[in-house]
Amino acid sequence: MNPLPQNPVAASGSFAAMRSVPYRLQFGSYVLAMMADNVEHVISYWVVFQKFHSPTLGGFAVLSHWLPFLLFSVAVGGLADRFDPRRIIQCGMLLFITASAGWGFFFLTDTIQMWHAMLLLVIHGCAGVLWQTPNQLLLYDLVGPADLPSAVRLNAMARYLGILVGPAVGGIIMLTLGPSHGIIFNTLFYLPMLLWLFWAPVRDNSVAARRFAVRGLADIVLTIRAIGTQPVLSAMTWLAGLTSFMIGNAYHAQMPGYAGDLGHGDPGVSYSVLLAADAAGAVLAAIALESWGRLKGTPRTAILLAVLWSIALLGFALVPVFPVAIALLFLAGFFELSFNTMAQALVQLNAPHDIRGRVVGLYNMAGLGMRAFSGITIGVAGAAIGIHWSLGLSAAALAALLLLLYRKSGS
Repeated sequence: MNPLPQNPVAASGSFAAMRSVPYRLQFGSYVLAMMADNVEHVISYWVVFQKFHSPTLGGFAVLSHWLPFLLFSVAVGGLADRFDPRRIIQCGMLLFITASAGWGFFFLTDTIQMWHAMLLLVIHGCAGVLWQTPNQLLLYDLVGPADLPSAVRLNAMARYLGILVGPAVGGIIMLTLGPSHGIIFNTLFYLPMLLWLFWAPVRDNSVAARRFAVRGLADIVLTIRAIGTQPVLSAMTWLAGLTSFMIGNAYHAQMPGYAGDLGHGDPGVSYSVLLAADAAGAVLAAIALESWGRLKGTPRTAILLAVLWSIALLGFALVPVFPVAIALLFLAGFFELSFNTMAQALVQLNAPHDIRGRVVGLYNMAGLGMRAFSGITIGVAGAAIGIHWSLGLSAAALAALLLLLYRKSGS
């Protein structure tokens, strides 16, 4: 039984979640942890590429990052229904620290082998899945349902802030400390989240006292059945799965190719500008949505925003003019954060309270886990027909599927 009404997400004021001191502490530690995540990528990918020059290992890095979300998101959500999510997040932070320290050890001793790199990539991927779903559940405990949409948007902004500053910080750390000592130093950025969680507010005792069994694949099937009778949850899970499977963030990996094809000056600078435009659009979206508070959170609104995202990426795939490409990527970032945060808030607010972790886990399985396959729709197809055609066709197909979902979702 769901004690929460199946209603649209209501605005609760500009930056409402920031009124909560515990949420502000969570926000700051989340930015640092996300930054550390990206710093580790920058340093480890650079050293591993210099060591092995292996495209296969690069592909494995993508799979190891997203497959844990596909395989374990619902199970981790089930654990968060049964146990304190703060402790699960701390396990994730410890795995992040283990991965960074492990890279540092092998870099210092110059003993890194292919299987060492693969193991550390898997540890990093498992750390992510232990972090994200319980952290989303923790937001509910920190701010409550009224300010949850604000908390979700601001956390998404924190994620993009980490993505924006992580590569720059990683580059500075590599230049000043070197990759070996730098990636060990990076472990310090995970500590604020790890330590703050010892004092974070305790969740609802009535939920924490329940003891649900975690049943693996059966949990996925039962959760799918549970949301099948709730149109909001079904529509938003389909939205997450479609956008991730068809496009996800696979076009980021192809950005050097787009930068070179656009032929605007130094491809390295063009590459950085294109990535920054996408992230800057997302950050602006979070600020704008928090400041204005006028966009009504409904399933149909979220789907329409996703349609606009796919249209912006379709335009980016086709346009040959660099300034226009920057503008379209900026819009894509804006629309992506808008529909993702709206969908996530709708899922959390409408999930049955006793299986909220499993429902959010299923949403993450669709929204993050399915990204493992977007490398096929964008990357593998791009090798066959060109990256512009693969992204353009994927975006066009996605827009058509989303319009069908829009019609089916009703008012």
